[in-house]
Amino acid sequence: MRLNADFSKRVVVHPDEYDWVASPAAGVERMMLDRIGEEVARATTIVRFAPDSYFDAHEHGGGEEFLVLDGVFSDESGDFPAGSYVRNPIGTSHKPHTREGCTILVKLHQFAADDSAQFSVSTRDAGFEPTGVDGLTVLPLHRHGEEYVRMLRFQPGTVATPHTHVGGEEIFVLEGGFEDEHGHYPTGTWLRNPDGSSHAPRSNEGCLLWMKTGHLPQS
Repeated sequence: MRLNADFSKRVVVHPDEYDWVASPAAGVERMMLDRIGEEVARATTIVRFAPDSYFDAHEHGGGEEFLVLDGVFSDESGDFPAGSYVRNPIGTSHKPHTREGCTILVKLHQFAADDSAQFSVSTRDAGFEPTGVDGLTVLPLHRHGEEYVRMLRFQPGTVATPHTHVGGEEIFVLEGGFEDEHGHYPTGTWLRNPDGSSHAPRSNEGCLLWMKTGHLPQS
């Protein structure tokens, strides 16, 4: 399968465009955002677990990172409530499950071979830092080489600095909404801006974003 596999193209998926499909595990559905491969794939996916559902134990051949969007995700290492950001590097394994149900944004097979940090961050308990732009704060989550993962909070009326995406940019809108010269992006929107593209984001209502930059193939 190849879905949104051309990383030189801009992609936007709004929440009213979600198309949930069943996974091999009972009670687990997926909204595929991009994918190269079949069941084992380089993939970005929203995964929705029904209460008391689980995936069989598996190893992360290419690494796994995920953000818990709602509910509580669990595995052998503990319970991860909404707002948890987790990185499981290449070679780690687990058996994910949930008691109450949960939804996660997950990226698979996208780790550099030498990116071996395994950790989790409770983003709802962490402190955001100023960025130098009025109304815009940042919570750094992970950095490896050119790849940078963070959360950004826009206060209502914030206008960010126009910028060019060196190495691309990927965004998931967690709360509120933002806009740029290309459109408006409400809660639940996923967008991917290719290497070399640019925009001038702003948020009239305020928003919270998960963002990853520098990780897409450069032209």
